[in-house]
Amino acid sequence: MKSFSVSRRRPCHTMVALCLLAGLAGCQMIETGAGSFIPSSNPITVDSVTRGNRLARQARQQHPRILATYGGEYSDPKLERMVAKVVGNLTLDEQNAAPAYRITILNSPNVNAFALPGGYLYVTRGLLALANDSAELAAVLAHEMAHVTANHGIERQKMEAEEQFASKVVNEVLGRDQDAQTALVRGKLRLAQFSRNQELEADRIGIRTTAHSGFDAFAAARFLQAMDSYQGFRTVSGATDASLDFLASHPNAPRRIELAQRHAREFETAGAGTRDRDSFLAGIDGMIYGDPPEEGFVRGRDFLHPRLGVAFRVPEGFVIDNSAKAVTAVGPGDVAVRFDGATVPESTSLTQYLTSGWVAGLEPETIREITINGRPAATGRASADGWQFDVTVIRSGGQVYRLLTAAPATSGDLERVASSVGQSFRILSEAEKAALQPLRIRVVTVKPGETLGSLAAMMRGVDRKVELFRLLNALGPGGTPSAGSKVKIITDS
Repeated sequence: MKSFSVSRRRPCHTMVALCLLAGLAGCQMIETGAGSFIPSSNPITVDSVTRGNRLARQARQQHPRILATYGGEYSDPKLERMVAKVVGNLTLDEQNAAPAYRITILNSPNVNAFALPGGYLYVTRGLLALANDSAELAAVLAHEMAHVTANHGIERQKMEAEEQFASKVVNEVLGRDQDAQTALVRGKLRLAQFSRNQELEADRIGIRTTAHSGFDAFAAARFLQAMDSYQGFRTVSGATDASLDFLASHPNAPRRIELAQRHAREFETAGAGTRDRDSFLAGIDGMIYGDPPEEGFVRGRDFLHPRLGVAFRVPEGFVIDNSAKAVTAVGPGDVAVRFDGATVPESTSLTQYLTSGWVAGLEPETIREITINGRPAATGRASADGWQFDVTVIRSGGQVYRLLTAAPATSGDLERVASSVGQSFRILSEAEKAALQPLRIRVVTVKPGETLGSLAAMMRGVDRKVELFRLLNALGPGGTPSAGSKVKIITDS
């Protein structure tokens, strides 16, 4: 594992139908600079502190499964140093009981952060993209650390109660039974859910830790507001899997933001703490945004996968959601499309493959062989549980690509959507594959005369550019970037 450690100076419905149809069942110490902490010749590390600790051992067993769920670890030394600096400052708070943390940046566009017993702290690059300064990152991480260090916990002093709680956290992260494994594949897990009172308590403790560490105590309220805006944006765009996001397990409401502001006023006046914006932006500059390259690219209504060398387009009004397991798209009228692939021997005909048992409710009389853009293909219809399906399989060498379209039994859109998506499937040329580059966050300095509109127009590979620009840079209605300030844009260059 390539997580990195920080020590202290002193000794975290429609798609179900498609699944039913197919039966788819080395650490290093990071120096954080002057004024923070100094590496020791005999450092306190997660391994040395948690050796023999049953809680830490349980969390350690979950680490590979968390990586599998969230796309693995995102490696960027510059970014790691920035995050380690923030966490290092948080651990200097004398009331933060955990002696060391192993921080992992998860390669996921979902917006999340969480901590597990034993010093395991996780943050996604999706959350890093949404934050705007080190104080906001500190506020989120301090909240998650509070769940573990306060142990919720505080009312349960006995070790037996502590172990029971820790087991509950670990089991809720992934669980071990078959149902939990199915939830993992479908990406429908919820991480470390707590009661409303525990969330509010973690807010209070996290804000205190943030303030005592020298960060702006009002950062928590700011980021809660950013999360609220993000939730509204995602509801319309459909981007990412909501069940993997911070909001899936953390209640968010204007009342919570108000309470966060009240707690902050207990510790400092507005503007007294540091935000450390320049350091944060320097850390995330160049970070990949959205889907990782190995999972292909979503560009509007197009899905393109340079490694597989394939592409297809969904109809107007559909929103693509890309994951490591499959590509799905949902459109009007509960019509949905799923794309994935399977290795099938060339000696097996596509008709044989369709009838081999993996399609539930298949109607054999509907199967026919066709050609799609020069590639051999076959289609068939199926029905199950009030749904109708079109199944199209396309061969390219030893690989068979599968397009499954689902619609309610009463819908008249199945044939139109399935035909549109199927006929759009094509093989990418070498030039097309070479030209595809991942989207990245770029930090730019606003020049005199540049406007919100002109800056948003610089972004590439994303839709609703002005709205997204506002969201990424925490610009509310009427807010405009000023000359000389730094802002985030998304581009593939």
